[in-house]
Amino acid sequence: MTDERSSERATDGAAGNSDAVSDNGDDPDGRETAGETNEPNDVDGPDESSDDDGPGEADGEITLATFHEACQREGRPVLTAGAVARALEYPHDAVSERLDDLADRGDLERLSVSTDPVVWYPSELEDLTDRERIVVFPKRREIVVDRPEQFTRAQLAQFAHLADANGADGYRYVVRPEDVWQAPHDSFEALERTMRQALGSRNDELEEWVHSQWDRAHQFRLRTHEDGYTVLEANSPEVMGNVARQKLDEEHVHAPISETEDWVREGAEAAIKRILYEAGYPVQDHRDLDSGESLSIDLEVSLREYQRTWVDRFAESGEGIFVGPPGSGKTVAAMGAMAHVGGETLILVPSRDLARQWAEAVVEYTSLEPAQVGQYHGGQKQVRPVTIATYQIAGMDRHRSLFDDREWGLVVFDECQHVPSDVYRRSTHLQSRNRLGLSASPIREDDRQTEIFTLVGPPIGTDWQALFDAGFVAEPELEIRYVPWGDEEQRNAYVSAEGRKKYRIAAENRGKVDEVSYLLSAHPNSKALVFVDYLEQGWEIAAALDVPFLSGETHHHERQRLLEEFRRDERDLLVISRVGDEGIDLPTADLAIVASGLGGSRRQGTQRAGRTMRPAGGALVYVLATRGTREEEFARRQLQHLGRKGMTVRERTVDSSDES
Repeated sequence: MTDERSSERATDGAAGNSDAVSDNGDDPDGRETAGETNEPNDVDGPDESSDDDGPGEADGEITLATFHEACQREGRPVLTAGAVARALEYPHDAVSERLDDLADRGDLERLSVSTDPVVWYPSELEDLTDRERIVVFPKRREIVVDRPEQFTRAQLAQFAHLADANGADGYRYVVRPEDVWQAPHDSFEALERTMRQALGSRNDELEEWVHSQWDRAHQFRLRTHEDGYTVLEANSPEVMGNVARQKLDEEHVHAPISETEDWVREGAEAAIKRILYEAGYPVQDHRDLDSGESLSIDLEVSLREYQRTWVDRFAESGEGIFVGPPGSGKTVAAMGAMAHVGGETLILVPSRDLARQWAEAVVEYTSLEPAQVGQYHGGQKQVRPVTIATYQIAGMDRHRSLFDDREWGLVVFDECQHVPSDVYRRSTHLQSRNRLGLSASPIREDDRQTEIFTLVGPPIGTDWQALFDAGFVAEPELEIRYVPWGDEEQRNAYVSAEGRKKYRIAAENRGKVDEVSYLLSAHPNSKALVFVDYLEQGWEIAAALDVPFLSGETHHHERQRLLEEFRRDERDLLVISRVGDEGIDLPTADLAIVASGLGGSRRQGTQRAGRTMRPAGGALVYVLATRGTREEEFARRQLQHLGRKGMTVRERTVDSSDES
């Protein structure tokens, strides 16, 4: 897409080039990347030597694989013997002799040049650029992969977190404690096999650390005593005394039962799980919780392969969070989990709109009849075998007994990133044998996301780029546009203001009204949403465009009418406040313009961009920021999370001379 009014600068995603993806911004100490390292033993790629019956690499043997490693460290595909010796830390004379052997076998080519007697390069030079390359940094627990095969990505997803993707086949994975704790394996030996399959070789240092984390994840468990109360059990007296009894007090446990067992106070289970999780010891939950009345549920739609994997992972432990981009089908996958559990289900949602959408979807995609599905919120109060309630009403004392007295086979926490908040977390006291969360972005700006995993369950997901590549979800084009001030009065007010007032003036820059109009005229056939964070700005933009403004002040029935018109293609433009960030399904939107945002919130950036993430391609997301203000920084931060998922983020500066 061209824009003659704009000058382009920077930027691909957040992760370097395809030859070596670095931490790029999260690494203030300038640590090594895949292309340069001072620790040669930190590199452990796949063994690609072919039919080599001689001594192995550990004995100083140079193979085609080690030559490739040397090329990667030196950053060049053509090396002298001295460069190979330096990269591999081998004696120069021995290197020259072994390079001759490789050339005699046809693996390398020689070329004499004037500045050095001989340079060497692989016989098939394209092998450096076309093949999968894996580099492990065990001290940092990072894995950098160029052009990974789908099998490799699937294996890595079982024990590592995709931290960065640069949109050009470069990926950086980080192995975090929580990734090991929730790995879908019955034994460490099974996890070890998966690691070696993914990396193409063993890496003793990384495997030793992973083993230590695996042990931590199996030190504590909650179980139900034969007399009906809950017991916290440890593997040994040492870990019980040095960890649990140091961290917990009489608020959490009554008294010791034995050297390895404590009697848990009723209702303290969630707090115990959170405290020990934060101490680095996740608790296995083996309680005999109520399973509720059985309920036969058949799913009347086929699950995609990755959705079946999600459901299978959930079925293994009865808890977890489905994490995937908007449009990846988390709701349908949750219904697959409901069918697996086969019990009465409570679904908690943040809004009445979402409750209604859930009720309609359950009837459409399962064998349940409308009379079996109820909604419980400000508009309706029905408790049925499948009940959809809002978090707020489920947490109110006068309504709690309606939920506590019923034995639910499954509790579903939709948009579960809200669960750690003081208002919503009361809903997690609802106990069930099975607990499932759904979230496109389980991150919080207050860094309380670890509580999501202790209150609901571990993350279960698929790497976003795999869904983009397979065509299940369309990757939108993201662009930050730096807009000039609309008038001098606002700019002068900004200069003299302080703190939050300064940010709000920049957010409500009247120059954005013209920019929104321009972008809409540049995409006349699009169905568009314009997002704002401030009501006054929303009314101003809506008046300029002569379209409705949908906000929290909009009456529920009017809001529902406008959204239905948008879904039915009877309306192609809405201005919408934060009420549209979550809980409203707008499947046909293909253009989103963010006129103002919530101070760089990564979750808000994901949610708003997600309004365009559907299987149909061609979606566009524009984020407007007032040029020369802190709003620039906030806009970059808001989209940084998406850049690390592999999306390309462009930046453009709007030329004020061309605004007229």
